[in-house]
Amino acid sequence: MSTFIYFADIFGVIVFALSGALMAGRYRLDPFGVMVLAAVTAVGGGTIRDIILGAPIFWTVQNEYVGVIFFTALVTILLIRQPRLVPKRFMHVADAFGLALFAVLGTQKALSYDQTILTSVIMGTITGVAGGMIRDIICNKIPLILRKEIYALAAMLGSFLFVGLTYLGLSEPIAGSLAMAGALILRLAGIYWKVSLPAFHFDDELKD
Repeated sequence: MSTFIYFADIFGVIVFALSGALMAGRYRLDPFGVMVLAAVTAVGGGTIRDIILGAPIFWTVQNEYVGVIFFTALVTILLIRQPRLVPKRFMHVADAFGLALFAVLGTQKALSYDQTILTSVIMGTITGVAGGMIRDIICNKIPLILRKEIYALAAMLGSFLFVGLTYLGLSEPIAGSLAMAGALILRLAGIYWKVSLPAFHFDDELKD
């Protein structure tokens, strides 16, 4: 694992763990609940990806990830005494950083396992969005990916950009940085302008 990928992965775990911990605070969970929500948000997508790829689950072979999640959750509990005072947009921005990072890193890992471009993009998207979906389901919310601004499309953009830029001959750190930036910009634009795909509406009431 290159230095760039390793530290990007650690940063992604931190921001997703922060997102999960803040969500736990908004729902007034106890410290154990904060740890659980931070953990599933941070490693849920990567765990599903590794199971599908038949790879060793990353946090079981590199235990520093568990330590990073625990430390992030603990710092959040100690420093943010009233999570409801934290702007909801801050939670979305933290989630956006994690989405962009994990989408690209998930794609890179799938490619390293000799997966096709389509499979690698799917793995990148799962890595980026699945942790947040698990977090929202635990909190009894419709997952963000299904109801809010551009989300999964941002992850897919990051994945496709990484594949395309590496195909053009750019090094992984440069391609990864540009792809992450593209995914992040699209996601933040969706948050700022509240851009979303058209909602599907079905009225099952019979009308005369």
